[in-house]
Amino acid sequence: MNLVLFATAELPGLLPLADPRAQHILKVLRRAPSDTFQAGLIDGPLGTATLLAADNTALTLDFAPSNEPPPLPPITLIVGLPRPQTARDILRDATTLGVSQIHFVSSERTDPNYAAASLWTSGEWQRHLLTGAAQACDTRLPEVTWTHSLASALAPLPSPASACRLALDNYEATRSLGAALANDATHSLVLALGPERGWGPADRTTLRSAGFSLCSLGPRVLRLETAVTVALGLALHATGKR
Repeated sequence: MNLVLFATAELPGLLPLADPRAQHILKVLRRAPSDTFQAGLIDGPLGTATLLAADNTALTLDFAPSNEPPPLPPITLIVGLPRPQTARDILRDATTLGVSQIHFVSSERTDPNYAAASLWTSGEWQRHLLTGAAQACDTRLPEVTWTHSLASALAPLPSPASACRLALDNYEATRSLGAALANDATHSLVLALGPERGWGPADRTTLRSAGFSLCSLGPRVLRLETAVTVALGLALHATGKR
């Protein structure tokens, strides 16, 4: 945890000793009363928190904001809804790398039961965003959805003229993702990856009709969470040069 994140209503205030963040402050950061540490308000400023006091029930904290983090990269990630454990990894790591939106979508080869997993119904998914943001020393969280079909997720996206649209596919890609990114002149990017079983024929038709080009990361077949990380690394490198 490189940054301790708080909701706006929590600071200044009391943090229960049982809260994992309190344990991190005391046992990992080893802070004592009057010590400071890096903190931030979720979707708000970065700053410095001060541990004012500690007793057997709570920590008393103050917060001094210092600066606003930069906007999230203009990258929208669309992912065929995967197994919950894979989704956890993607939520965390995509947030650490930095994206504006993550839309998990039902596709031709998605297991419909995944959308009813406790990851989504309990709100657990938000915890993985916070873990990713804390790792990155950022306070901004991406917008996340998991209830759309592929077609309904694509409908409200920026037009192809204002945002490059690329989809990874192992079977019908016409060029590499790196080449596609190098040739694109737009600032924003929509990057689509199929579920663990990949895109189906109907999905490819939907993507092509929406202006997506099919690209690949090479001949090796990667796990979905690995492909997301590699693709975002290439995309962030490319968008950072524009």
